[in-house]
Amino acid sequence: MRLKEIDKVEKEIRNCILEIVKKREKEAGTEKEDSFGSDFLGLLLKAHHDADDGSKISVDDIIYQCRQIYFAGQETTNGLLAWTVLLLALHPDWQEEARKEVLQLFGKQNANPDGIAKLKTMSMIINEALRLYPPVVQLVRKTGREVRLGKLIVPANVQLVIPTVAFHYDPHIWGQDARLFKPERFSEGLAKATKDNMAAFLPFGMGPRICVGFNFATTKAKIALSMILQRHSFTLSPGYVHSPSHFLTIRPQHGVQVILHSL
Repeated sequence: MRLKEIDKVEKEIRNCILEIVKKREKEAGTEKEDSFGSDFLGLLLKAHHDADDGSKISVDDIIYQCRQIYFAGQETTNGLLAWTVLLLALHPDWQEEARKEVLQLFGKQNANPDGIAKLKTMSMIINEALRLYPPVVQLVRKTGREVRLGKLIVPANVQLVIPTVAFHYDPHIWGQDARLFKPERFSEGLAKATKDNMAAFLPFGMGPRICVGFNFATTKAKIALSMILQRHSFTLSPGYVHSPSHFLTIRPQHGVQVILHSL
């Protein structure tokens, strides 16, 4: 993407969020602290209008936080759902295993927090989907000071590019079948799957700067997949064209077309 296009998209996103902020302020007024609502935007607006300057946040802070939570949660969830549905459509055996687990835990009722925490098979499937199609192809970090990495010494202020996809397809970690969909890799947990090399699995990054949308995206995906599996089986449409593309996250360029069959 060219720099001019990036700037244009950035301005459009900013203006869109700013419109929503102004609309909420206009609807609520500024007299009552609780009038902004109890959702994420409402909490940010309360902080913006806080009488204590030490707790007050700027409009730019609001725009940044709204943008971050949207892209961190919404974009990653959309991509994760699309790729997981695709893989389950291609692997009906795993689709059936996931459905059995969902029906055993929830029946035809909505998913609940206790049950979501027990979705082992679905967690395996989601982890494998994230391994094959991670939300981002690379992570970028900058050294704040001189760092020793094994025998290598990296000076301060050096930008490091971490190739997520290369790690996720490394045959030394995942085996010669690294390009295949095999959720059973994660049957005994992440440490066993990565041979105790946790940094080999980085769909959302790791450490203190891990993606803020990690829990939001995976939980939302589990709820959506549970609802789909309770109601439908699905197969891949003959019209599907496999073309992963990278724009903010890795996504199917032409979408994922599936044929739904009511249960």
